[in-house]
Amino acid sequence: MKRVMSTLSEGPVARLLRDKLSTAFQPKHLEVECESHLHSVPKGAEMHFRVQVVSDAFEGKRVIERHRLVNTCLAEELATTVHALRIDAIPTSKWDGQKQEESPTCRGGFGK
Repeated sequence: MKRVMSTLSEGPVARLLRDKLSTAFQPKHLEVECESHLHSVPKGAEMHFRVQVVSDAFEGKRVIERHRLVNTCLAEELATTVHALRIDAIPTSKWDGQKQEESPTCRGGFGK
């Protein structure tokens, strides 16, 4: 069963991340969520994201290796438009439908 979640209000950066992750990992489940609205950024900005990727490509890999694969896939965006990326990269055999935990409220940076 393949679940790729999308929203009609998804912006161009979120769509690009979704497309790149879909192509690279052929995920069984993929969520891409812009969390910029939780931070002190201009309205409509797409800079803070969280992704949940469930893929066979992550089988047998440690968490750090899975995160490196995602970071490599999105290297151009991380070097330019994306300021923060929260990654949940799960091997298909370990996924039982769990959702990512909600992100904490932005504290304004520097632990304020």
